[in-house]
Amino acid sequence: MRREPVLATAAAVFTLFGYASLRAQQTSAPSAATPSAAKQTETDEYTRYELLAPETASFKIYYEVTATTPDAKFFYNPIRKGSAASDEAVFDSMTGAPLPFEVVSGAEARKDPLMADADADTNFIKISLARPVPQDGQGRVLILKTYKDARSYYREGDAIVFNRPLSIKRNKIVVPAGYELVGCNVPSQVLPEPDGRIAVSFLNAGTGEAPLILRAKPGAQTGPSAAPHPATQARSWESPFQGESERARLSERAHQDRDIVYFLQQPETHAFSLYHDYTESHEGADKYLNVVREGSTVSDPSAYILDTGEKLSTKMMTGADLTTAKIDAGEPVTPPTQVVLIPFPPVKKGQSIRLRISETYTAPISYKLDGDELIFDRSLGRARNAVVLPAGWYLTASAIPATITQLSDGRIRLDFWNGRPDSVDVLIKGKHRAVTATN
Repeated sequence: MRREPVLATAAAVFTLFGYASLRAQQTSAPSAATPSAAKQTETDEYTRYELLAPETASFKIYYEVTATTPDAKFFYNPIRKGSAASDEAVFDSMTGAPLPFEVVSGAEARKDPLMADADADTNFIKISLARPVPQDGQGRVLILKTYKDARSYYREGDAIVFNRPLSIKRNKIVVPAGYELVGCNVPSQVLPEPDGRIAVSFLNAGTGEAPLILRAKPGAQTGPSAAPHPATQARSWESPFQGESERARLSERAHQDRDIVYFLQQPETHAFSLYHDYTESHEGADKYLNVVREGSTVSDPSAYILDTGEKLSTKMMTGADLTTAKIDAGEPVTPPTQVVLIPFPPVKKGQSIRLRISETYTAPISYKLDGDELIFDRSLGRARNAVVLPAGWYLTASAIPATITQLSDGRIRLDFWNGRPDSVDVLIKGKHRAVTATN
């Protein structure tokens, strides 16, 4: 296959549904370089299933995944048992270029120390990454394949059924043209494709698989009449405050690529460090502006490109500085507003870069000590947010449902995955651990 058509195909795929990738399962702040991990690790998984004609029992898969094992040169994607795979293709998400790959047996995969525990009865797509995974960096890839699996996708009377447990935490399923959605057992957004096909999309914040059963029947319009009206910037009249626009409310939440982890310092400091991961895919974009919200001050900003490990410069500015420099912040700012400017090489057509931005915030209103109680009270707007309590503190209250884990150093982490197109007003309380007496 000639390179030009492949690149055009990759660019079209990326244009279709963007670039997704929080290292949501990362359990500590970015650290100094460490030896390669013993096992393959990954993050930011997202799958788009396009159900093909029902008589084929087939569906096309677009799988975005990020390799995170430092120095890894290969990534292994399992071919699910019971599914016959075809039409495989793999692309580097940073450049859009095709990547070499081969299908190998589980026994062959186990020869790689990173895959020593691979299932010997499973076949794998072995992908040669465009570049070794940087220390504290990532290797983003897009995998295309078609599965035929009559046990997962079948007819039931006049309906079609997609019945498939999904272990990936972010998913989208698109039903065939001419079919209307009549059942979905997993709470999901329902969104129209540009051509009018109906899709469901969801985040699964739990630890287990999502036992998805989706049903659809003929009845939807096809052709030009099926296309949705363009979403507008009109805002909800029901909201008691300035609500989100229709366009924002109808964007796919599960595929959004901005995510954030807060690391609370001791509460008397009112300070928390954070890192914020963000993918830029707009052609010509050459900078990121982080506008600091009122009531917070920022210090110690840093940034780098996760794809390559390249360190980026940062510049502290104010709203007044932006006006003088004729830089549009993309949102209203006042003259004293703090802004962190991060320049980077212009993004080329069909390409993207993934940034990690780290900062320390001091916010006495959001984070404080009330007597002997820690209080963190902050509105979090990302689809995926996490808060790590300071060392020595235990959790006593969380107003918003979260998954809770204990890190290897004893700190408590709360993950807030919000599948709704709005913010969550997080209120966390904690107390200092009692000193355990020892003999």
